[in-house]
Amino acid sequence: MKRLLPSPWLSLGLLGGWLLLTRSFSLGQVLLGVSVAVVMPLLMAPLRPRPGPLRRWRVLVRLILRVGRDVLWSAAQVAAGVWRAKAHPPRGAFVVVPLELRDVHALAALTMITAVVPGTVWAELAPDRSALLIHVFDLDDEAAFIQHYKADYERPLKEIFE
Repeated sequence: MKRLLPSPWLSLGLLGGWLLLTRSFSLGQVLLGVSVAVVMPLLMAPLRPRPGPLRRWRVLVRLILRVGRDVLWSAAQVAAGVWRAKAHPPRGAFVVVPLELRDVHALAALTMITAVVPGTVWAELAPDRSALLIHVFDLDDEAAFIQHYKADYERPLKEIFE
């Protein structure tokens, strides 16, 4: 079974996505969707990285909750910053954050966290993975931002993956 469907959840998602995009549940569309759901994971299997080790599940749950909280808080801050932009323009800035993370899975998770939190954009990772360049929508204190970023995101990811 694993040989035919190396990623059953991905196959199920592809089939569901196919049927939603075509907006048809005809036999032909279902067969096409099933063929895409079976063939695409087989073709892409060599490109998939091996799964990363998850060591601390409680830390992962706390990190997910913290990111959810930060997404809501940052969305409110960005909305307020846009609302008052004419009277008080946001102070956007690029920030260099020194990194201790080296695991590729942890860096990928950090990328997703940075992308999902409103007001932050991952700009560049140093070739030696020692520093990260982030653009922040409205920055009051660079040192406080770096401390928050490292404590709330990097440190838990380091505990989970390394």
